[in-house]
Amino acid sequence: MSDIYSEVAVDEDTNHSFWMPNQYSSTVKRLDEGYRVCDDIAACFQDRAKIEKQYAQQMEEWARKWKPLVDNSPMYGSLLTAWQAFMTAAERLSDLHVGIQKTLVIDDGDRIRNWQKDAYHRKLFGGFKESYELENGFYKAQKPWVKKFKKVEKSKNSYHKACKKQQVATIRDSNSKGNPDVSVDKQRKLQEEREKCDQVTEKVKQRYEKALQDLNRYNPKYMEEMETVFEQSQQHEQKRILFLKDSLMSIHEHLDITSNESIQAVYQDLKQAIVSVKDQDDLKWWRNRHGPGMMMNWPQFEEWNPEKERQIVKKKKAKEPDKVRLRSITPTEGSMTRPPVNVPGVRVRAVYDYVGQEADELSFNAGEELTKIEDEDEQGWCKGITTHGQVGLYPANYVEVVLK
Repeated sequence: MSDIYSEVAVDEDTNHSFWMPNQYSSTVKRLDEGYRVCDDIAACFQDRAKIEKQYAQQMEEWARKWKPLVDNSPMYGSLLTAWQAFMTAAERLSDLHVGIQKTLVIDDGDRIRNWQKDAYHRKLFGGFKESYELENGFYKAQKPWVKKFKKVEKSKNSYHKACKKQQVATIRDSNSKGNPDVSVDKQRKLQEEREKCDQVTEKVKQRYEKALQDLNRYNPKYMEEMETVFEQSQQHEQKRILFLKDSLMSIHEHLDITSNESIQAVYQDLKQAIVSVKDQDDLKWWRNRHGPGMMMNWPQFEEWNPEKERQIVKKKKAKEPDKVRLRSITPTEGSMTRPPVNVPGVRVRAVYDYVGQEADELSFNAGEELTKIEDEDEQGWCKGITTHGQVGLYPANYVEVVLK
């Protein structure tokens, strides 16, 4: 098997795995792009057809120019006949390339377009019915799992926050014992506060574990339903691969018109490249890169790490005022001269570093404060403004509310 089908590394980041929310979009996009590829192939060989026609015209003009000169030349006998044979061969070659031009445009081009009409059905308001059904199938299969996954993420964050409070309460209680400056009543209150934090932490931990167990129980069903929809896309793609393979083979046969050994070697290499198209290898490659073959770090219980919390505290910046200046994401000369706009919102602080993957996403470091101006949507994204005036989206579970 070719090296391009090697398995995905075990330690590869799985945040963009096929199994994560909305990561099936590349498979849906592949179906739409398949239509465009058919257009590109048809246009590619239309250009080749123009070259064939131009070559035929040039050969005809060359023969028309030289034929009367050769006929009236002082050459005679068999040598003259041999020279005249070049003119006849040029005329026949011209006719042959005109035929190739017509075949590439009419036979091969129409064949690809007719297949497109049969394989892709346009919707009334744009797009293709096939991609819409695929998108809808993935969405329905993923929706229940995403809901449980969000619950796991939410309960995990709650548990880690409770662990943080528990640690603070434990330290305060330990420091108060044996300290003559702390009254007995104060020590008793600190002990009660620690015990209360212990209870809350245990309760939140049980909720986190229950949500994780519920998600893991649902995983097999989720995988089965996603596999079913994915196989529909694979079947459609397999038909396209095999059709284009046949189309390229047909074009090859129309172009391979000579028995010259050197030219034959060129066309033989081309034929071998076409014959080497393996639909199963192509499908497996896609599967390993954009489908169920991708690695996935299924959510597991994560214990709270105080060292990580201390690193985040070191990155915190001084608290900014609740009002920020709204500027365009890409400042222009005109926008820099406009007065700042005060935007109300909720102050939040980044708990983790985040690097935006799209143009409309924000990037920030842990500890950096933002202003949330729109609440979390169904996909877990909020809209906010940085202290530098950049407006964009960010994952809701990457920040926490700044307490006044």
